[in-house]
Amino acid sequence: MVTDHTSGFPAPGFTVEDVTVGHYAHGFGIAEDGRPFAFRTVRGTMTVELYRPDLETAVPTPEDVVAIAETRLTDIDLEDERSIIALVRDLIPQAIPVPAAAPPDATTVRALLARFGAVIDGR
Repeated sequence: MVTDHTSGFPAPGFTVEDVTVGHYAHGFGIAEDGRPFAFRTVRGTMTVELYRPDLETAVPTPEDVVAIAETRLTDIDLEDERSIIALVRDLIPQAIPVPAAAPPDATTVRALLARFGAVIDGR
């Protein structure tokens, strides 16, 4: 990873910190805008997940995903690290934002609790 020596923080720019080539290619890095990302290949599809830029842990959770990009793998050599990195770099701008998880509906929860109460009370 390229580091800005004046601040000690990563310098802006696209960086792949780890890449594993092959049929199940995967890896992770930092997008040009500073957001961390991870990519993986499953069943002929490459998926890139972009995470919140303010992650506090080294291992993101599903709630940290802010955007996803996917593509079918047709004309790419999964044994060539440069090809994989180029594909990931091209996919990041195409990532579609993931809607934030909605909190549970309080009305539904209240209705469910009322039914449980009715069963317990024998009504």
